[in-house]
Amino acid sequence: MNRLKNISSLLTFAFLLIGTSAYAQIPDENTQIKSATLAAPEEMRTGVTVLGFNSKGQLVTLKEGTNDLICLADDPNRKGFNAACYHKDLEPFMARGRTLKAEGKSPKEIFDMREAEVKSGKLKMPSQPTTLHILYGPNGSYDEATGQMIETKYRYVIYIPYATPESSGLPTKPRAPGEPWLMDPGTHRAHIMVTPKN
Repeated sequence: MNRLKNISSLLTFAFLLIGTSAYAQIPDENTQIKSATLAAPEEMRTGVTVLGFNSKGQLVTLKEGTNDLICLADDPNRKGFNAACYHKDLEPFMARGRTLKAEGKSPKEIFDMREAEVKSGKLKMPSQPTTLHILYGPNGSYDEATGQMIETKYRYVIYIPYATPESSGLPTKPRAPGEPWLMDPGTHRAHIMVTPKN
């Protein structure tokens, strides 16, 4: 009986440690705001809205902004560093994707469901070309002491729903490193990919 109690106590302690370490992985609000904001164009950084994670790992608004950009802080539960900033008109599309992912939907299911919802008018996509800025790199990319990024890269995504090679003049594959190309042509998620060379 005592042995079972000891095992139970050890398991409880282990679960507490796991829970504590999971919470400890989430950076404080200030760190999340500073690192997420670095994905935005420099002249727009002070006015962005920042979405990040509270101590329970829930996505919340960490900072209310004054301009048209929304920045999403790095998810501590995902490998590597990835912060993104996008125009507020993309928020319905982004939020719907997050909801469907949380429900356990696969990438294909998310794509198909959003495509159907955009076509039906239930989900609104921007009527103008709209940009997503992505700053990414390995774990530990953000140096809290200096507020600088280490070993990170940028990628730019310009959403133009239902654009095609014919309407945009762009190829569907990159011809050379750093050159723009059109991904998901002819769909709600048609977008120009631009990945600058290192």
